[in-house]
Amino acid sequence: MTKKLNYPEITNDRYRLNYHIMAPSGWINDPNGFVFFKGYYHIFYQYHPESVKWGPMHWGHARSRDLVHWEQLPIALFPGDAEDPDGCFSGSAIEKDGRLYLMYTGQHLKDNNPEQYWETQNLAVSDDGIHFEKYAGNPVIATPPEDNARDFRDPKVWFDGQTYFVVIGSKDQAGLGRVLLYQSKDLIDWDYIGPIATAKSVDEEGYVWECPDFFNMADQDVLIMSPQGIKANGLKYRNFHQTGYLTGHYDEANQKFEHGAFRELDHGHDFYATQTTVAPDGRRILFGWLAMWESIMPEQADGWAGALTFPREITVKGDKVLMTPVREVAQLRAKQLLKTTGANRFDAPTKSLEYLGQFDSHHDVTIKVVREDRQPVIILQYSASEQTVSLEKYNDDKQRVASVETTSQFDVHMLMDTSSIELFTNQGEVCFSERIYCEQAVHIETISEVATDTIQIYQLGGMA
Repeated sequence: MTKKLNYPEITNDRYRLNYHIMAPSGWINDPNGFVFFKGYYHIFYQYHPESVKWGPMHWGHARSRDLVHWEQLPIALFPGDAEDPDGCFSGSAIEKDGRLYLMYTGQHLKDNNPEQYWETQNLAVSDDGIHFEKYAGNPVIATPPEDNARDFRDPKVWFDGQTYFVVIGSKDQAGLGRVLLYQSKDLIDWDYIGPIATAKSVDEEGYVWECPDFFNMADQDVLIMSPQGIKANGLKYRNFHQTGYLTGHYDEANQKFEHGAFRELDHGHDFYATQTTVAPDGRRILFGWLAMWESIMPEQADGWAGALTFPREITVKGDKVLMTPVREVAQLRAKQLLKTTGANRFDAPTKSLEYLGQFDSHHDVTIKVVREDRQPVIILQYSASEQTVSLEKYNDDKQRVASVETTSQFDVHMLMDTSSIELFTNQGEVCFSERIYCEQAVHIETISEVATDTIQIYQLGGMA
């Protein structure tokens, strides 16, 4: 199904990002269908093209040859057919026999009531990666298991060389979040294997798990998901919802995932609903939604809402998942603006910046982004004695704090864009993703105690 759309008009570009993926206008949330196909990285996203608020979900679409320069493509999926009458919800992509398949959730409402719904898993296919046809036999998974609640969405599919597998986010009838595993030989006929992990309790791990992703890396099996309903615990889990992971080992014979404790993947205020893919060179790359449910979005007044994070390389160290900006960020460097040592104040000529700091881990460090009126936008602090990193944001009283395990050096890699800041500290052990809404010029203050600490700042170009 296709239809004529009434797109919102962008009335002000004050917050439009320079090198992050946004919709042309309207609402964007979860990244979907991240895949490398026929020479291009493709990223799709949950998209409401006719409003700056969430609504019937379409799949927006962009592609890139290098992960940093992106072109917008036509909408890939429109809702309104028999198996997705009320929305084409999140899902994933996979290549099979030279064709690109999208596996997604079809949303069904009873009597147009958003509280009365059911969800099915569907397919669409393309030869060129741009124009998609929905599978005539949809749904390929019509109903959840008998012990499941109605939440049954966000399929993430992969191929192990012999069999296709998919994990699906869900909730059991006891009200606990969980992830379900299925297998297939052809992407059409699916056999249910069982739940691979279930929340301990609602307060500890949530009442529904969304956007699951399951893969092996560095001899660890990793389950990334976005739980809803986790109760704040001291300085942990301060967001409305979380995105985090479990690491361990999946026992295929017993169909059980033995794993450690749930950890947050990003400690910032604006991060949710991730998806990964494997690049041709073997790196695993991740996108997330650079926003959070219930957050204020001033850009809605300008005709758009939401964006995706800058793409990130993920690695596993011990039982931790680390994230750093993809190395292709170097291709965006227009010029070096600063190279210095020790404490520094830098008056930024633009908000499209990359900051690289290398510090002695035995001494405290503070980095501030400050407006012209001297109001801090964000304050990042590293405590050498406590081995913690904390972040304060100008319009939020909920400080974010996380522990780090440093050696001799503590590093900070910051990406600033027109209305966002992403911080990667200690080689990606602790990350913070933030939307910022500041129309004033800013300066960056680095407060360090060691004269040999180094700072570099680059101006970054756009994605076009």
